[in-house]
Amino acid sequence: MNLINSKAHIFIPGGESADVAMQRTTHLCIAAHQDDVEIMAYGAIAECHSSDSLHFSAVVVTDGAGSPRTGAYAHMTDEEMQLVRSQEQDSAASIGKYAAMFQLAYPSRIVKDGADTRCPAELAAIIRACSPSHLYTHNPYDKHDTHVSVMLRTIAALRLLAPDERPAHIYGLEVWRSLDWLMDESKAVFDTAYNPELALELLSVFASQCSGGKRYDLAAIGRRLANATFFASHAVDDSNSCTYGLDLTPLLEAEDINSFIDRHIQDLRAEVLSRIGRYV
Repeated sequence: MNLINSKAHIFIPGGESADVAMQRTTHLCIAAHQDDVEIMAYGAIAECHSSDSLHFSAVVVTDGAGSPRTGAYAHMTDEEMQLVRSQEQDSAASIGKYAAMFQLAYPSRIVKDGADTRCPAELAAIIRACSPSHLYTHNPYDKHDTHVSVMLRTIAALRLLAPDERPAHIYGLEVWRSLDWLMDESKAVFDTAYNPELALELLSVFASQCSGGKRYDLAAIGRRLANATFFASHAVDDSNSCTYGLDLTPLLEAEDINSFIDRHIQDLRAEVLSRIGRYV
């Protein structure tokens, strides 16, 4: 597969050809930045890591430029920081036993441009080549502009594919906003309790992001623990760690994205008002 950007690359931790790695992919995550995959998709990583028949691959869409930096990274240029973040991501792919790791190296400004068709076309080619049964990306309620843009480009890519080329399961996952507020019937719950040492190791790889006052490693694991504990108020926990997702397949069918977003917000509004109304 020929990638569009000159700095883009495919890393194959297992050493086989890219074609073989893509063909054995069953779970694919498309994320905005280096470390987003490991924050939001650990449930899928863990499921594949412990399986002989399931295989996880990931796509990081942007080049990692412009991230905050302190300490040992404070004086790095954008070019130097991009290289560090790219190397960190490949290291995480090795630790997590990913089948393939794509880094597409798009500037964020291109990903945010809904009129630019390059990113959706490239993502469509990757999805078609990998043919995963499960696909994960960001959720539409995320508060990071680039995350939401990557989600929109992913949906655009899926719409370029024939229905029989699309994954059966498509989820938006949490990074820069938790999905704990969704109605329980709308939540996809992913168990992240498997191998907590691996979970921490994957996040700790990203020293450039975690060493300067932004402890993404501890925060991501803490949210998983909180999700599990606060999921059901009157039941014993089924797991001590989980992440939440949202089924995005309606966006490939008839539902307009604005209606899709508003439906879940209105569900929350109705649930809150109903509870208040019962006890005032």
